[in-house]
Amino acid sequence: MESNRSLSIFILDDNPFCGTITEQYVRTLGYTNVTLFTEAEVCLSQLTKKPDIIFLDCQVRACDCIDTVRKIGRINPHIYLVVLADQENIETVRQSRKYGAFDCIVKGNDDLQKIDDVLKKIQQVMALLELRPPTSSTSSKS
Repeated sequence: MESNRSLSIFILDDNPFCGTITEQYVRTLGYTNVTLFTEAEVCLSQLTKKPDIIFLDCQVRACDCIDTVRKIGRINPHIYLVVLADQENIETVRQSRKYGAFDCIVKGNDDLQKIDDVLKKIQQVMALLELRPPTSSTSSKS
């Protein structure tokens, strides 16, 4: 399993203050390869760096959030995408899952703990996937 230090994490939050809080918290958990973006297009242009995880804050414009989720999924469906949304954006959460988000965090008093929990869950999934026997190159996805 990859260590905290080797996982690449992108944080996309159009609010630099909130994004910086999230970034610093993730760093306190031992993750060192963390990059903060405040514009979706800049983040999307950096997906060639193949981040393992993206935290996407869906603050106000739900349609922009869903569009970003779709674009990330088309560019690299193997990224663990975690959407952060306000309670009033529950429909955004539902749509995000429909289009490939690994998990969604409904913002509240314990956002940072939820981020820690989802990072642990992602590492557990990664560890389980490493235990799977390799698939043959002749098999195809349906």
